Amino acid sequence: MDATVAVRSVTEVGPDTVAVTLDSPAGFDGKPGQFVKLTAVVGDEEESRFYTISSPDTDDAFETTVGLDGGDFSAHLAALAEGDEIEMAGPFGDDYYEGEARALVLAGGPGVGPAVAIAEAALAAGNEAAVVYRDDEPAHTERLDELRERGASVVVTDGNVADAVAAAVTGGDGEQAFVYGFADFVDEAAIALEAAGYAGDAKIENFG
Repeated sequence: MDATVAVRSVTEVGPDTVAVTLDSPAGFDGKPGQFVKLTAVVGDEEESRFYTISSPDTDDAFETTVGLDGGDFSAHLAALAEGDEIEMAGPFGDDYYEGEARALVLAGGPGVGPAVAIAEAALAAGNEAAVVYRDDEPAHTERLDELRERGASVVVTDGNVADAVAAAVTGGDGEQAFVYGFADFVDEAAIALEAAGYAGDAKIENFG
């Protein structure tokens, strides 16, 4: 789907991190863990970037989490205001939440966006959720605290995730592991899952 969508809000959700909430176009059915392509004119040039959906549903609006990495495109998104418009295409990706009985989400850096979205969606469906999140400057801390209060297992660390993953893997029926982050984190998470005895196929989105 290609559409022009309006901005609802841009909110700071952590150090150098904002959440951009956009209107959902008619017929849009993105799932937490899928991603969209956003396109805008920045410095007289049309540019596009991909961002993962970080809201538990997309019924009326949806959110993406944007790390401000010093690039012009992320700065453009952070400067948007309510009512501004941007071009969107999507959703894309096959590694998203599909109602599994237990969602175990391993997130590195910007992977926290889909992590909180998937965990929230799982709890809303009456299922279980666990999040292991590595970042030395965590984002979405309020949503992570709310997930804990609702019964999810949430571990935030700035170091090795192996022990936290070992404690989070239950091996129960319907447990599905999700991994979101850059390549080094994806590799570490895969090793930790194997060491913990996770026997399924993880759903993995490598950010490069």
